[in-house]
Amino acid sequence: MLGDFLLDFLLDPEVTHLNHGGYGACPRAVLEECRRWQLELERSPTEFLARRLDGLLRDSRAALAGFVGARVDDLVFVPNATSALNAVLRSLRFEAGGEVLTTTHEYGAILRTLEFVGADVVLCEPDELVARIGPRTRAVLVSHVTSPTALVLPVEELCAAARAAGALAIVDGAHAPGHVPLDLEAVGADVYAGNCHKWLCAPKGSGFLWARPEHHGWIEPLVVSWGYGEDADFGERHGWQGTRDPAAYLAVTTAIEAHAAFDLGRMGALADEAELRLSDLGLRRIAGRAAPFMRAVVLPGGDPEELGRRLFDEHRIEVPVYEWEGRTLLRVSVGPYTEEADLDRLVDALRALGAASHVGG
Repeated sequence: MLGDFLLDFLLDPEVTHLNHGGYGACPRAVLEECRRWQLELERSPTEFLARRLDGLLRDSRAALAGFVGARVDDLVFVPNATSALNAVLRSLRFEAGGEVLTTTHEYGAILRTLEFVGADVVLCEPDELVARIGPRTRAVLVSHVTSPTALVLPVEELCAAARAAGALAIVDGAHAPGHVPLDLEAVGADVYAGNCHKWLCAPKGSGFLWARPEHHGWIEPLVVSWGYGEDADFGERHGWQGTRDPAAYLAVTTAIEAHAAFDLGRMGALADEAELRLSDLGLRRIAGRAAPFMRAVVLPGGDPEELGRRLFDEHRIEVPVYEWEGRTLLRVSVGPYTEEADLDRLVDALRALGAASHVGG
């Protein structure tokens, strides 16, 4: 039994939490560090923000850079991966005839961002992507770990193919840090965006944008403020975007330390067990390389919003149910706090609600 470990995450013990991939969960020790930084700031706001913050942020960026395999000068903090990709995509100038090649497995908010910036978007399946790169391809944008389908994509291969064709290789790594081994230099992307609040279990509002040095100049910050200038480097231009609470960024170092104590092998085994248990109900996962701690399975149909509501209201199970490409999916996430009894409750609830039969793969 995990017992006190569950309490360390401050999670409601009356709820079965199987949506760690949605918003993450922050351990007590990391929250306490975040609050310590908030209190320290409020003791002397001017000293903290005007004289100390640059150095503190660089120290935290250095810790994160070491964790994800990057140079500190190529990485900046942002509130989340969506913010990072907004900065990148809104900095591009989409001329007539240029296209962005991406997959049907991408996060909906990023597809909306592509629509907002007026990109000519070409959607395909991941295994079709390399063959679809052509002379009109301006950029290739792919997820490292897909959000709707919980798959790990071959980003090294996809980035290499994009760059060989002269296209930008952009990776949405929202689900990657703390979930899959990560070496940004080896991935081969031009630009990579990641979250710290999901699988690294840092406070909400902590993410990063990484870019190769040759791309630092054209990526504009979402907010132009005092760090912006002709001679400013990547960190300066994106580092100060007005007065805000930097505590989530500064607590990332403690989150990295906490992550080292997680039993990742146990988490992976529970995810495998979840897939097996759901398969026994006739629920097959989406084909492809499964994410270590997330599995998405196809349900027989019905109203996904209604099923999700009943799972929570009647069984106190927090698990996402949604429509994707004409199919109803349920995605199970295993966090450091998940127990086998949580899987038992999900399986029993699906049986009770009649959501576990007559399913196609």
